[in-house]
Amino acid sequence: MNAANSGLRGGGGVDGAIHRAGGPSIMEECRKIGYCPTGQAVITAGGNLKAKYVIHTVGPVYKDGTKGEADLLKSAYLESLKQAAKKELKSISFPAISAGIYGYPLNEAAHIALKTAIDYLRENKGIELVRFVLFGGKIYDVFSEELKRIM
Repeated sequence: MNAANSGLRGGGGVDGAIHRAGGPSIMEECRKIGYCPTGQAVITAGGNLKAKYVIHTVGPVYKDGTKGEADLLKSAYLESLKQAAKKELKSISFPAISAGIYGYPLNEAAHIALKTAIDYLRENKGIELVRFVLFGGKIYDVFSEELKRIM
């Protein structure tokens, strides 16, 4: 799962790490796709990664919470899950989409991410495992506490 920019150009953070580790074939596919709107997702092969596929999604830049950011963030997760299901994948791993340089408040981002994934898994068969691969103890703790509240 790649937290991408809308131009699918690679960048910093998770996006840059995936492109560096996955090699140039991922970028070649991204160039062919060309664009991914905020809240949507596209899929490419995994290149040199152990993963067969990379799902690229674009989360919203957080402004003040009144510009549809929550709906767009939920959609980014949901569309990614749908892309995984179309390829009959059994697992997917997510970063904390939009919670880094895009400025989404971490507690709200964790709630949306976890609730969207749980609701999807309750209503759909196929995907057996959703992982959240989080950068650092603080983000892990916030997601862990939010999971306890939701469950």
